[in-house]
Amino acid sequence: MQKSIERIAGDSEGISYEFPVFRFKGQDEAAPSAYLQAALHAGELPGVIAIDVLMPMLVKAEAEGRIKGDITLVPQANPIGRAQYHFGEHQGRFHMGTRNNFNRGFPLLAAPDTKLLPETALDTADQRLKVRLLQLSLGHDIVLDLHCDDEGLAYLYVHTSLWPAMADCAAAMGVDAVVLWSEDTDGTFEGASIMPYQNVPADVARFGRRVVTTVEYRGILDVDGALAGSDAEGLYRLLAARGVVADTALPAPGPFTGTVAPLENIDMMPAPRAGAVLYDVKPGDRVAKGARLATIVHAPGEVGGRTEVFAPQAGLILTRRSRRIIRAGEDLLKLVGDRKSADARSGTLED
Repeated sequence: MQKSIERIAGDSEGISYEFPVFRFKGQDEAAPSAYLQAALHAGELPGVIAIDVLMPMLVKAEAEGRIKGDITLVPQANPIGRAQYHFGEHQGRFHMGTRNNFNRGFPLLAAPDTKLLPETALDTADQRLKVRLLQLSLGHDIVLDLHCDDEGLAYLYVHTSLWPAMADCAAAMGVDAVVLWSEDTDGTFEGASIMPYQNVPADVARFGRRVVTTVEYRGILDVDGALAGSDAEGLYRLLAARGVVADTALPAPGPFTGTVAPLENIDMMPAPRAGAVLYDVKPGDRVAKGARLATIVHAPGEVGGRTEVFAPQAGLILTRRSRRIIRAGEDLLKLVGDRKSADARSGTLED
C-alpha cells in the first residue's frame, strides 16, 4: 500500500488543504480497478469508518497476493468542508465561500480523458477540489462515492445504463433499495463519473463491468462500529465479486431482493407549515396511499394548530429528517412510491 498527500490551494495567502490517498497496486493488468471515496459531504461519516475497517482487510489481501486490480481509496475527500464551522456547528455540505454544494458542479466530460478537465488556476478552492477528485477517479472500472442521508435505509443511486448489471453489487453490499436515474444536469460526482462513458466505443465504456454509484449508508448518526464492520464487509464482497480482490472463500452474491424504483417514483413530501414534526413513520415502513406520515405542530395549544401530512401513494419510506424542526416547504422524507410521483421535482438527484 502506498500513501500520498494531495494538496489543494486555498483562496487566500497561507491557506491550503490536504487529504490522504491510499493506493494498492494490482497484480493483474486485465482485472477491474476500483476507486472509493467518502465524506464528500464532510460531515457524513459512515463511509469514512467503513473504509477504516476495510483497509486492514485489503492490507491482508495484499500481503497474501490477492489484490488483482488497482485500488484507490480517499477516506476523507473534502478537507475544505471538514474545516468549516459556523457558530460551533459543522457545515460540510456547502462551501461557505461560494454557497455551492460540494456534490454539484463536477465537470461533465464528453469522454473519460483527463486532458478534457478544465484548468483550475483561477477557480475557487472547492472547484479545484472537485476537478482533482474527478481526475483521481477517472479510468477506474468501479467508482463508489460513500455518503449518508439524515435518517434512512442503506440505498444506492444507479444510472439506468448500469442496471440490472449492478444487481450483484447491491446484493453484495446488502443495501435495502436502489434508486435508478438517467439524467444529471447539475454535475454530481456520480454523474461526472458515468457521463464520460455514455458516447464512447463499447470497448472503452465496458458497461458489462462498470460500477458507478452513490452509496447512502443510512443516517448521519449511524456512525457505529458494528455497522462499519458490516459495511466494510459489503464493500469487500463487491470487490471480490467483481474480481478486484481474489477470495475463494466468499460465495457469489445472490439475487438482489430489495426495492428497485426509478427516481421519478420518489415523493419528497414538502412540509405544508413550519413547526415541530411528529412522525408516524420511520425508514423501512411500507405505507398505503392516504396513510398519515407526519403531523406539523405549527400553533401549539391552539385549535387547528396541527397540520397532518398524508401519503400521496403507496410505497416505502426510504428516509426522513433527523431534526424535528421544519420550515414550510422543506422536505420531510423520501417516499419511494409504487408509481410515478405527481411532484414535478421528483426526477432530480437529491444528494
